[in-house]
This record gives sequence, C-alpha cells and structure tokens, in this order.
Amino acid sequence: MDFPTIHTNFWDAVIGVPIVMLITQLIKVLFKVKKKYVPTIALIIGLSISVFISHRHYLLAGLFMGWFYGYAAIGSYASMKTTILAFRKQN
Repeated sequence: MDFPTIHTNFWDAVIGVPIVMLITQLIKVLFKVKKKYVPTIALIIGLSISVFISHRHYLLAGLFMGWFYGYAAIGSYASMKTTILAFRKQN
C-alpha cells in the first residue's frame, strides 16, 4: 500500500482553517446551533471543503486534510477563547 503524498500549501495553512472557522461561526450564529454540535459542524465543513474543493482529485488526501481543517479550526477557536477569557480575568 502506497501512502499518499500530501503537500501542505498556502491554501491549507493560511486560508482553509480560517474559512472553516468563519463558516462555522456563521452557522452557529445564524441557525442558533447548540454548542455541543459545533465541533461536528466544523469537521463536516472541513471535510467538505477539502474533498470537494482543495483536494478534489484524490479522496484520501482530501479526507486527511479535511480532518486537519476541521480539527485545526476547533483547536484554534478553543485557544483564542481561552486566551481571551484569561486576559479578561487578569484585568
């Protein structure tokens, strides 16, 4: 079994994850989604963008990078929220 060669490019690192975060937040605000479903929504959006847009010619790479998009967006949001809450608590 050959493992796929997955190249992380500018799209993956700088554009893909923030787009997933933005779309997830829009869905959360517009449709009043419960907090427990937000990570699942972010993962589905990440997988969709990766499989259908950025890695549409290779499914395995699309799935792998889709997980990256979704979980990187979840982690980035949690990190920003924790930092902001800690900063507010200090002042």
